[in-house]
Parts: sequence; C-alpha cells; structure tokens
Amino acid sequence: MSKKSNIEKLMHLLEHATSPYMVVEESILQLKEAGFQKLSLNQDFGLNSGGKYYIEHHGSSLFAFTIGDKFAFRQGFKIATAHTDFPGFRIKPNPDITTNQYRQINVEVYGGPILNTWLDRPLSAAGRVTLKSKHVFKPEIRIIDLKKPLFTIPNVAIHLNRDVNKGIELNKQTDLLPLAAIVNEELGGGKFISYLANELSVKEEDILDYELNLYNLDKPSFFGLNEEFISAPRIDNVSSVQAALTGIIEGNTNNGINVIALFDHEEVGSRTKQGAGSSILALILEKILLSFGRDRAKFLSALTDSFMLSVDVAHGLHPNKISKHDVTNQPVLGSGFCIKEACSQSYATDSEAIGIVEQLSIYGNVPYQKYINRSDIPGGSTIGAIASMHLPMNIVDVGIPILAMHSARETMGAKDYDSLTLLLKTFFSYDR
Repeated sequence: MSKKSNIEKLMHLLEHATSPYMVVEESILQLKEAGFQKLSLNQDFGLNSGGKYYIEHHGSSLFAFTIGDKFAFRQGFKIATAHTDFPGFRIKPNPDITTNQYRQINVEVYGGPILNTWLDRPLSAAGRVTLKSKHVFKPEIRIIDLKKPLFTIPNVAIHLNRDVNKGIELNKQTDLLPLAAIVNEELGGGKFISYLANELSVKEEDILDYELNLYNLDKPSFFGLNEEFISAPRIDNVSSVQAALTGIIEGNTNNGINVIALFDHEEVGSRTKQGAGSSILALILEKILLSFGRDRAKFLSALTDSFMLSVDVAHGLHPNKISKHDVTNQPVLGSGFCIKEACSQSYATDSEAIGIVEQLSIYGNVPYQKYINRSDIPGGSTIGAIASMHLPMNIVDVGIPILAMHSARETMGAKDYDSLTLLLKTFFSYDR
C-alpha cells in the first residue's frame, strides 16, 4: 500500500471527519497505524521511554503523546492543540415538525456559522446516539454517520423575496428548519426518529438522547488555474487536527515529551469537560510525570518550562475586502502559515514565545507570515488564550490563512498546509 501524502491525508480527513466523534475516530485510526497504544484516564499509566500513547476523552476529545528515548529528569512538554468541532447546526430533541405535508426537523445553531451559506446544500447528520442498556450508569453509545443527503434548508425564490440580494437576516428558529420528507400514505410518516432507529436497528423507544450535527455533504476539491486552492467544508479546524497528527507521528525527538491535545467545544467557548477551559490536559500531563516517579513539585517545574502551539486557522487577505484587514499585516493564501498576534490576548501573544516559533521556522526552512486584526475590527479567540489560564507556559497561536471562515465551505491554499505540517514536524523533532 502506497504511503499517503500530507495533502491526501488532509483531503481524507476533511471528507470523513463529519462530527467531533468522527474526527476522534479517524484520528485514532492514524495513531494506531503508527503504533500508539490506548490508555484510560481511570487507570494508572504504565509508560516507558520511547513509548507512544493516546487517550480518548468522552468520545469527542483526544490526547496523544510520545516519550523521548532519552527522557531526562527535568524535561518538560512540547504541546500542540487544536479543536475537533466546527460551526453548524445540531438536531434538537423531539425534532419532527409537520408543516402542511412537509416534514421538517427542529435544529439549533452551534457556534457562529455564516448562516446563508448553509442554504440549498445537501446535508446529512453525524454524531453519537445514547441507547437504553442493562446498566443505568453505562448506557449504550453508538457513533453514527448517516452519510446520505437527507436534508436541505431551502432558500426563498427571488420572485417572493425581491430584496434578498440587499441582505436578509435569517431567523435562527423559523428560517433555518431543514426540509426532510413529504408526508403521505405512500411514502409513510417520514419521521426522523423512525429513520434513526431503523439505521441503528433499534426500537424508537430505545433512543434516550443524541448529539447529532448536520454537516455539508459536499466533498473537498482542488481549484484554481494551477489547483493551488482547496475548497472544503470543515477546514476550520480539521486542517489543524491533521497537521498535529502528522507532526506527532512523524516528528522524532530523543528528549522530553511530545503531546497533542484535540479539544471539543471550542466553537461554543471551551468551558466543558472536553474543552480547553477544563483541567483535563493538566491532569493528563501530571499523570504522565507521576508514572515516571516524579512528584507534584517536579510536575509544576516541568509545566512552567514547557511550550505550546495553539493551532487554529487565521483570516487570509480577502481580495474583494482588503479594507477589512490590517494595513501592514495582510497574509495571502499560499505564502505560508500564520503566527497570530493580538495585544488583547485573544490570541496568546508573547514576543519571546513568537521568537521561538520564528527561529523554529528558520531552522526548518518553513515559510510563515504574521496575522493581526485591523484595530477597529476585533477577531475571534482561540484555545491558546483559554489554555494559558490553566497552563502557565509559553504559548503561541498559529494556523493556516483561509477565506470564508465559518462558511459551510471554506477556502485554503494547499502550500500553506505543507508549511503548517512542516512546522509541527520541526517543533516535535527539535531537541530542547
């Protein structure tokens, strides 16, 4: 079997990572193929120098780490973080709605999607379903991807809405209900819960709850006169997840401990047990050192002497909206990954830490750019700033520049992904 290129791995993950649970499942397949062993948080870690391990956390977050062959007493961690979730829609409980003879499903908005980009798309659903079991505290969990074009959110024809091209605000409850079926005797009731039960081969009453996200069924594709661009759903933040996976799998260091942390719920604030705002990463890092006989004092010393890359996408220069960007920092697609800065600390910004990333880039011959928001247009926030509240170490925000961030279909430069992957490999291979 031929080895996949970095871009081939990314294109595969973009297509198949259709929910945070699928991101984790697909990532674990790559880690297992690379020889990583599974650990459980509710058990003691039995670790060895030179070992490779991973931990799944509540299905939608994932942590993996490697121990250097010459791991020494006082060495710290090199960490890269990314997130497994993306903006869109989640199906509500009791989802079925009947409007005349149309069957629709009730959904809520997850995160901050560009709403009108989701209209008239082929949509499916993926996530996890919780079923009845014999053990009250251990319900059965099924991960599922329906993989078919089951829904669409239809636009209103311009003849019925003459002002549509002037910009129309969409109501999140009434304008965004997906169309799912026609109700008649020949076709049956068309209820979503019935369909879901049939797909799972269970009774409707056995379904207790679910976390199912709608996703854009469009496949990723190259475009451009030289195929220099990639258009795909979920570039934010699957691109960072795959770069982190490739970095830790292919990176090779003799010293210290390499770690990747793939968190859920970044798009809704990270303040959950699976999110970067929790203590889960610090807990895992401490358990790693405890397994090597270090006490808490040694763990705290190692923590402050560690380094983190917070990997998430940046805003590339939009050719039709140059006025939306900073006047001197305008990262262009195809010119390298971005170092993201903000004095507000919405991105983890520290000149010493940024200097380290720049020197790593020079050492690895990695092209890079700098991104900063226009002063009168505040940008978003990332895992870096949130994680820094719990992990007092040098942290830098990096990521590829993209266009149409949070659209149902985003655009990136293929070369930028190569630069980000090379940065992660260089980061995880450099002995401190």
